Amino acid sequence: MKALNPNFDLDRFLKQVQHSSQCVLFLDYDGTLAPFRVERDQAFPYAGVREILSDILKSRHSRVVIISGRYSKDLISLLDLQPLPEIWGSHGMERLRANGAYETAQLDDATAAALEQARQQVDELGLASQSESKPGALALHWRGLPDSKIKNIKEAVSSRWSEIAQPANLVLTDFDGGMELRVPGVNKGRAVQTVLSEMNGEVAAAYLGDDLTDENAFQAIKNKGAGILVRKELRPTAADLWLQPPDELLQFLTQWHKICGEMR
Repeated sequence: MKALNPNFDLDRFLKQVQHSSQCVLFLDYDGTLAPFRVERDQAFPYAGVREILSDILKSRHSRVVIISGRYSKDLISLLDLQPLPEIWGSHGMERLRANGAYETAQLDDATAAALEQARQQVDELGLASQSESKPGALALHWRGLPDSKIKNIKEAVSSRWSEIAQPANLVLTDFDGGMELRVPGVNKGRAVQTVLSEMNGEVAAAYLGDDLTDENAFQAIKNKGAGILVRKELRPTAADLWLQPPDELLQFLTQWHKICGEMR
């Protein structure tokens, strides 16, 4: 583990966690809890992650919130946890509460039509098998493809989606292994802010993520908790701490479980 913020001290943060009346653990999924896979339905958590998360959930000393770009329904079988944590899917467009209640933001007709137009373009380009349609977004995945193929896909799709994005007020963004057309203003940082606003009193919070789409969440948790970058290689980030999976990830989750349970 390596501190990235000169004002961040891990030991001091863990002491704050220990003495806080409430703990909340925000977790991205792909690249954070699970290694990336070309076959996305085979991206199961690192060995040991499911077990420690199960222990944390059963202890009820922490609120566990998964915030992912994936469709929430796709995460249920991958996580395979009982009880199930709270899940914010599609970058926060949808929310599956721990009690099973499901909420999703509604799209206006123009936005829905623009996303459908983008989907049809992907089909026409023969890329339907690499696309992922979800609430408020359409993603295109190219992990595992040769660089030349990725370049051709980006050139073909970027120009088409850019023409759709501006009049429909959509944003076109890159992520690790693909690109996405989605509704603006909906991001992981907003999900973090919403959850924290619902918690009264002293709260100890940490957000663990790996991708550029996690940067909004790292910014949102600044001065309220710890932003933790989870990836093999360091990159520029607003996170406070860098840890490498799976060993350091398991070490942190185990520490969190132990410390949050000590005073409760």
